[in-house]
Amino acid sequence: MATLIDADLLTAIVTPFDENKKIDFDSLEKLTNYLIEQGCNGFVIGGTTGETPTLTHDEKIELYKHFGQIVNGRAVVIAGTGSNNTAETIKFTNEVAEIDGIDYALVVVPPYNKPNQRSMVAHFTAVNDNVKMPILIYNIPGRTGVKMEKETVVQLSKLDNIKGIKQCASLEEMEYIIDHKAADFQVFTGEDTQALTARLLGANGVVSVASHIYTKEMRRMYDALYEGKYPEAARIQRWLTPRMQALFMYPSPSPVKAVLNAQGFETGDCRLPLVALNDEEKVTLAQHLGLEDKALLQKLPLDLGKDLEND
Repeated sequence: MATLIDADLLTAIVTPFDENKKIDFDSLEKLTNYLIEQGCNGFVIGGTTGETPTLTHDEKIELYKHFGQIVNGRAVVIAGTGSNNTAETIKFTNEVAEIDGIDYALVVVPPYNKPNQRSMVAHFTAVNDNVKMPILIYNIPGRTGVKMEKETVVQLSKLDNIKGIKQCASLEEMEYIIDHKAADFQVFTGEDTQALTARLLGANGVVSVASHIYTKEMRRMYDALYEGKYPEAARIQRWLTPRMQALFMYPSPSPVKAVLNAQGFETGDCRLPLVALNDEEKVTLAQHLGLEDKALLQKLPLDLGKDLEND
């Protein structure tokens, strides 16, 4: 079993679809192998970027089984299992726990119900007490409508089966969590632009969307940090930041899928209610990524970081 301790650069991987909007496992394998070769050492499968709300129960189980086989222990694998129904979250998490190659479950703060902090504690305590695998909290207030406060995160960090968090909030809140959490509780930012700063503050790494496109550059940034080359690490983060922001110009994962498709990974379009970028949006995205006008309307090279050397 791979562990979070060994991971710092995790990709929240897309779910490729074919022309009939069925999961394309061949494309998933091609993309996964490429990301591992480039330096990715962890994945979230079936998360927001994986369009989980559009996947059926059986599709998620099939996706997780295939993905565990594809990765085959080469990286840590975290599978999305959370919902706004506590009983169903427990049931599904225990079903996923039986799948070979899945190391952790990602359990989101319940969306839509808008639970308060006491309700969140009750929900995650029930999950902690009744599941057969380690879990991570997924705190993403922009999508759930509510935020788990830093004090609540610290309280839940002391439960046995809760091993970490994907935290999408301010750096100040992350600082508090890092200072007060249980010793073995792992903290990952879910904000690409915080990748370097979060690591400097003591977080374990990033769960990234941009790493689909810029794995090599992000790995280089972290390696520079570990080697004490702080100006170089900072330079790379500054180069990455506007490109990371560009990948969220339109509803995610439409932008990253547009780039991947242009690079030949054939991840397909998004399922409704999300739609693929139109030509005008592709041109705008290309410009914000520092590419030539209309670049996403034609074939792109795999390496989009060449101009980093001249930045």
